Amino acid sequence: MKKIILGLSTLCLVAFTSCKQDNAAKKIEESNLAAAAARDAVASKFPVLEFEKKEHDFGEIEKGTKVETVFSYKNTGEAPLVITDIKSSCGCTIPKDWSREPLAAGGSGKFTVKFNGSGTNKITKTITVTANTEKGSEIVKITAFVKPDPNAKPAVKPAQ
Repeated sequence: MKKIILGLSTLCLVAFTSCKQDNAAKKIEESNLAAAAARDAVASKFPVLEFEKKEHDFGEIEKGTKVETVFSYKNTGEAPLVITDIKSSCGCTIPKDWSREPLAAGGSGKFTVKFNGSGTNKITKTITVTANTEKGSEIVKITAFVKPDPNAKPAVKPAQ
């Protein structure tokens, strides 16, 4: 009895799986193919973020002097540029005023970087711009030579 049930089950399984006449290739619609081709063509195009200058030197400044500069950029790619974030390497450097809206190909924009004059001697700070470019991020820098504040009291060493 078990052999008969097993035999019938096998026969039914073969009959149901071999009767499929639908071919997966026949299910593809031409409109979906055209839409996929257009999507893939656009997906290979990236925006290109080009800066007018990638480094700004404030020169000599006194400690505690607040300075700022503007970095200008242009989208020279073929797709809209979206800057998602701009961060500095420390809290003494603050990037601000950038657009979070997509920037069309050929368009330009800018952002401001403020530095509070902390540190001593030669300083270099990096600002990372995160965007939808092929690399994903770009880096710009600010440099300065921070001189001691002439009005500051000299540090007193403790007696030994």
